[in-house]
Amino acid sequence: MFVNKGIDLLNVCEEKNIPICEYTIMCEMDESGLSRSQIIEKMRKNLNTMKEAAEYGLTNETRSISGLIGGDAIKLNRYAQSKNTLTGEFMVKAMARAVSCSEVNATMGKIVAAPTAGSCGIIPAVVITAGEKLNKTEDDLINALFTAAGIGIIIAKNATLSGAEGGCQAECGSAAAMGSAAVVEMMGGTPAMAMDAAAIVIKNILGLVCDPVAGLVEVPCAKRNIAGAVSALTTADLVMSGVTSRIPFDDTVIAMYKVGKQLPCELRETAMGGLATTPTGLKLAKEILEK
Repeated sequence: MFVNKGIDLLNVCEEKNIPICEYTIMCEMDESGLSRSQIIEKMRKNLNTMKEAAEYGLTNETRSISGLIGGDAIKLNRYAQSKNTLTGEFMVKAMARAVSCSEVNATMGKIVAAPTAGSCGIIPAVVITAGEKLNKTEDDLINALFTAAGIGIIIAKNATLSGAEGGCQAECGSAAAMGSAAVVEMMGGTPAMAMDAAAIVIKNILGLVCDPVAGLVEVPCAKRNIAGAVSALTTADLVMSGVTSRIPFDDTVIAMYKVGKQLPCELRETAMGGLATTPTGLKLAKEILEK
């Protein structure tokens, strides 16, 4: 059985001298009864689905049925290729992939809910783009997804991954924490560094509300996927430079859960507060309902 706390995960990885991804694979083998190769192939299918969703919007101008989102991924991809960006082609490409997944989701395409549909763009954008930058193999990317899964399991055991229960911090926040930890291990960082990255991401996104316009996972969700991807990647660099988190990973997860419970129901995916009830948000909702 997978350990319950981040500190336990860190201890077992250090004791066995293995990365988080390896421990996750071992636990999956024990719990599922599947062989290592079978488990790897299942994750490869997830990776391929992620790649398709992350790439589709880069060359196809998609638009959701509501009309709220669509066409931003292709704009970002073109901008990335222009060589005139402020943050560089790498970061803008990651942004484009994050929103591509959100656009595919909004147009009823196939995505991987990692950990949720509303946050589906963050981990693909982060892992795929970092892997591309670092010249990693497909197997390296698969290992990164197992690292992300390991962090996600700990969050799920001690907090929540649901926007309806904990706000967007639980969805995009968790996804960004998972993705950042995955990139740190991909870059050769230790399990302790990976958990520092996850902790820092959670600290930086703590309190983020879930306020979907018209109750749809489109606005502001798609752009929060972009923000989550950027946070994950910049935090990975932060940790790889030697910066650590003064607040341990387990504490940040506990804090996220408590903050989520303290959020009023209006700010937890009900579309009864935040951006959803601004004049423009209400106007857009009315237009959609009248279609």
